[in-house]
Amino acid sequence: MTRAINIDDIRFRNELCPGDLGYIAYMHGQLYANECGYGLSFEGYVLEGLLEFARQYDPSKDRVWICEYEDKMIGFLIGVHRGDTVQLRYFIFLPEYRGLGLGKRLMDSFMAYMKEKGFRKAYLWTTNEQHAATSLYIKYGFKLTEEKMSEAFDKPLIELRYDLVIG
Repeated sequence: MTRAINIDDIRFRNELCPGDLGYIAYMHGQLYANECGYGLSFEGYVLEGLLEFARQYDPSKDRVWICEYEDKMIGFLIGVHRGDTVQLRYFIFLPEYRGLGLGKRLMDSFMAYMKEKGFRKAYLWTTNEQHAATSLYIKYGFKLTEEKMSEAFDKPLIELRYDLVIG
């Protein structure tokens, strides 16, 4: 019998530790291959972005949210500063932890981070296959601003850019 997971038992941390970025790449590679059929090109894309993030990481401007349950990383989100704008990246949860309200909690934290750091603009890239995430982004005020056909992840899909401007 599986024990029900209580969101109050999930630990949230903002400190980036050695091994975290590697696990983010691993989780993305595994989950998106299994759930969406993405190939090695997608994992390479994630690794390139994480390398860039690791090299320019500034804890005074960037933010990480790492969710842990029983000492296991189960999800995360990263806010990457891009001048006066912030990019929302690597928003993912292991399947068994979806539907608990973690996405809403991290999006609330992301919005508070934007306000705290004075960011008025944010953007993100996703694909047409990420329906639950897209729905959440729209609820938080993100607007679709760009669509492009792509085979960058070893299959045809549509990449979508969403932007947010806070008044």
